[in-house]
This record gives sequence, C-alpha cells and structure tokens, in this order.
Amino acid sequence: MSGKDIKTNTSKRRGPMGNGPIGARFEKPEDFKGTFSKLLNYLKPYTFKLTIVMIFAIGSTVFSIVGPKILGKATTKIFEGLVSKVSGAGGGIDFQYILNIVFLLIGLYLISAIFSYMQGFIVTGVAQKVSYNLRREISEKVNKLPLKYFDNISHGDVLSRVTNDVDTVSQTLNQSMSQIITSATTLVGVLIMMLSISWQMTILAILILPLSMGLVMTIVKRSQKYFKAQQETLGKVNGHIEEIYGGHNIMKAFNAEEEAVEEFTKINGELYNSAWKSQFLSGMMMPIMNFIGNIGYVAVSILGGWFAVRKTIEVGDILSFIQYIRNFTQPIAQVAQISNVLQSTVAAAERVFVFLDEEEEVKESTTPVKLEEVEGRVTFENVKFGYNEDKIVINDFSQNIKPGQKVAIVGPTGAGKTTIVKLLMRFYDLNEGKILIDGNDINDFTREDLRNNFGMVLQDTWLFSGTIMENIKYGRLDATDAEVIEASKSAHAHRFIQTLPDGYNMVINEEANNISQGQKQLLTIARAILSDPKILILDEATSSVDTRTEVLIQKAMENLMEGRTSFIIAHRLSTIRDADLILVMKDGDIIEQGSHEELLKKNGFYAELYNSQFAA
Repeated sequence: MSGKDIKTNTSKRRGPMGNGPIGARFEKPEDFKGTFSKLLNYLKPYTFKLTIVMIFAIGSTVFSIVGPKILGKATTKIFEGLVSKVSGAGGGIDFQYILNIVFLLIGLYLISAIFSYMQGFIVTGVAQKVSYNLRREISEKVNKLPLKYFDNISHGDVLSRVTNDVDTVSQTLNQSMSQIITSATTLVGVLIMMLSISWQMTILAILILPLSMGLVMTIVKRSQKYFKAQQETLGKVNGHIEEIYGGHNIMKAFNAEEEAVEEFTKINGELYNSAWKSQFLSGMMMPIMNFIGNIGYVAVSILGGWFAVRKTIEVGDILSFIQYIRNFTQPIAQVAQISNVLQSTVAAAERVFVFLDEEEEVKESTTPVKLEEVEGRVTFENVKFGYNEDKIVINDFSQNIKPGQKVAIVGPTGAGKTTIVKLLMRFYDLNEGKILIDGNDINDFTREDLRNNFGMVLQDTWLFSGTIMENIKYGRLDATDAEVIEASKSAHAHRFIQTLPDGYNMVINEEANNISQGQKQLLTIARAILSDPKILILDEATSSVDTRTEVLIQKAMENLMEGRTSFIIAHRLSTIRDADLILVMKDGDIIEQGSHEELLKKNGFYAELYNSQFAA
C-alpha cells in the first residue's frame, strides 16, 4: 500500500458517550478569562445575528412582562364590578373591557412567542456553525500534529475533545446564550414593574432572595465535586467498555469474563455513587427555591392585602405582584445554574483550544525539492534520534543505500528497526544528522511529495470500511478496474477475491473481520503493487500468512522489488536470504552488515540469531 495509507485504519474507533443534559458537568477551567475571550472570538463573525437575537430576546421578554400588569387591571375591574353589583351601586362587570384585555393579552403573548421562536432559530444556527468550525479545525489539526504527540495521549482523549467537549460548547451556546439575555432582561423588567406597583412590597420580596440564593450556592458548592467525580468515572466506564469490546475475542480466549465484569461493576458502582449524590443535590435546588418563594408569597399577600384595604394599591395589583415575584426568582435561579454551566463550557472549550494550540510538525520548506524522476538512492548520515531526548533509540546510524538495492534490517525487539523507517518517511524528525534521497535532504521535500515515493506493506493491515476494489484502489485513486485486477493477480489475491461473495465489490465490514488476516495482507500487497512506488518498505509483510501463501507472496515481492530500493524489516530471517545488504541492529547501532553468506561466515550476532531460529 502507498505512503498515503497511514491515514486509514483497520476499524473506526468509537468515542466516549456524550455528557448528557446540560448542567451535568461542573468542571472549572484553569484560565477562565483567556478561554472565554477565545470563545468570544469565535462568535465575532456572527455579531449581527447575535444583535438580532438580543433584540428578539428583549422584545419577547418585554411583551411577556407587561402581561401580568394588564391582567391585574382585568382582575381589579372584575372585583370592582362584583362589589358594585353586590352593593347595588353600579351595573356590574364590564365584560367588553375584560374581552378587550383578553384579546390584548393573546396578541402580546403571540408576539412574544414569535420573537422567542426567531431567536431560538438564529441561536441554533450560530451554535451549530461554531461547532462545525471547531470540529473542522480539530480535524485539520490532527493532520498537522507530530506523531510524538499521540505517543503521550490516548485516542479516546482526542475523540472526547471532538465529540463531548465540542458538544458541550454547542449545547451551552444553543441553550444558554439567549437564556442569559432573557434572564437579564426579565430581571430588570420585572424589578421595574414591581417598583411601579409598590416599592415597599418590592423591598420585602428582595429581602427574601439572599436566603434562597445562599442555600442554592451552598448546594452548588457541595455538588460540584460530585459532578466532577461523575464525569471522571464516566470516562473510566467508557474506556473500560471500549477496551473490553475492542479485545472481546482475547478476553474470551483467556476466560477473563468474570474479571471484566468485576472491574466494570466496581467502576459502575463508583459512577452510581457520584451520580446519585450530584443529581440529588442538584435536584434539591428547585424545591428550596419554591419553599422560600412560597414564604415570600405569604408575606407579600399579607402586606398587599393591608395596602389594598388602605386603598394604597388595587386588588389586581396583588395578583400581578405575586406573578412578578415568580418571574423575578426564576431568572435568578437560571443565572445561578447558567454560571455553573458556563464554567463547564469554558472548561470544555479550554480542552479544545489547548489541543488546537499544540505545537505542530516542523514547517515544510518554502522552496521544496521536486524530483522529476526518483532513482532511489538513500543515504543516512550520522542519524541520531530518540522518542524522548533523554532516551536515544538510534545512536549514530550511517549508511549509503544504492538504487535498486534490497536492504534487510534485522535485530531483536527494540533495536530500532521500525524507527528507521518512521524517520525515513518523516513521521518523526531527527535529533541530529541527515537522511538524503538522491542527495536531497528529506526536510527539503514536502511531506506529501516525500511519502508519495514510498510504498508500505506493514505487519498491521490497514483497511477501511468499503469494497475490496476501493481498498486496493486507495494505492492509486485514478487506477482503472483492470489495473486493480492486474495488481491483485501479481499479489496472488485475485483467486481468493473471486471466491468471495460479490468478488471485488464485496464490502469489508467496519472491523474488517469478514476476511482472514492472510487475505488482508494480500490486499495491502496488491495496493502497494498498484501504487508503483519508487522506494518500498516491507515491515514483517509475510508474518501473518501461511507457508504456501508466503511462497507466492515472495515471488510477487521479487517482481515488485525489481529495480526499486527496498527496505525489508523481518524477524523471520529465512525471508531475507537473497537481500543485497543485511543491516544487523542492536541497541540503536549497526553492529554488522553484509550479505547473508558473509554474515554467517563472520559467526557473529547475525549467525547467532539465524541459528537460534533453526536450532530445532
């Protein structure tokens, strides 16, 4: 398969579950101000739309605020009509006046609903666009990060940033942006309306608020640690499930079902303990607010009744005021909840921005080398490399590979064999030294041009969900079906493909488990043949096939390697006897080199390795 194949995978990995309903995760960011500022920058292109949202939110709130005051007038009119009817001093209730008020209220609430619908429509669009942009940037960033970044971070963590964290930001923007505006407008508007009815009753209502807010903040503070524990344990549950189902066959093969269930039960118990505590404490907020609110209603009703008797206010104003109290406490509770949700959102956004700010691969040359024809001469000059600077893997590697040579790299596990290939393709950058292709430093090529010159057949097969034809054609996307079939014949894959249901059109499933390991390897070899690479890399290419298939593949490989510089990494030394040059590596250094016969005659480390494989 071609160098481009590193972008595919054997199967699609699933990310962790979502965060659930908004407000279910209260994790504090390390830099709230800086992250919030970055988040606002993402909203700048939508300033006009958000301004419209503010206007609609204010309009919707104002129209709904006016309602109780008008309804209070209707109540007063009904009360006065009943009193006059009972006393015989008047004509009773003015139903036309009441009917006019009803129509007015219907009109106001209808306009309020339309405004609310419009703001929701616009906010949803903005929130989804921001999410779209964040996911796009993360996707682009993944391809720009050096591989060493992924050596230190789990795939699940990266997936969590793409799914959970971006979803958290999206949900908050969608649900809380207009709610913040509405709550603030409601708070100010209701306060003004309450003061217009009675400043004394307003002060009484406000004096009750610190008590309820104090209790709510105490609960929030106690519940935060449980919400954080819930989120952390949820991550453990997701990781455990992904690990168990990813290696389901291995778990069954070693009869580890009981241990897996016990481990899951333990983690699930931790999730249960943190979840019920967090949800219980969170659920206490509204009952407490309602209890304090009811006390407020009693106090206001008594004071309002006294004012009504003294003719200071009208009877309908008491009803209006009680409604305003409910409208006044509700946005305060919403703001308290939103403040916690905002903490969670900024924490999620911070994780996304930290990822986007990670150091990228070394910039490519502004004047890259572009070879018309690659000969395949590869030179290593005093190469030194370590995945960590304090742990060097390749100490001082120098070698000149001639065009068309078959170079085998052998040695014990951890000697640095596969590392040399990764350096050759610039998956990692050198600590010291140079690697040259046809006399040109690989750093002077663009990574795309450099990797286009390589074909790879790895021990781990890289197939994606799609037809067999599409998988082979991935080596060269513009290849014809006839060329794919010809490549398959060269790789001795054509015969088994014809025996499969639908042949070349058979779909390889998501886990690629509807074909055998050996068949997967044959497909990757066919893909490499189709890509027609200038330099070939074979990393244990025949380790997953039977002896009979291995013989056929060896013949196909001989045709493929003809005239091409080939690097063969092998543990089975029987497969590299005809190599032009064998490099024997140990502890990051070349300790022996030569042909198979020459190395056996030296009776050194290679001879020891070779004889140990055939000792029986």
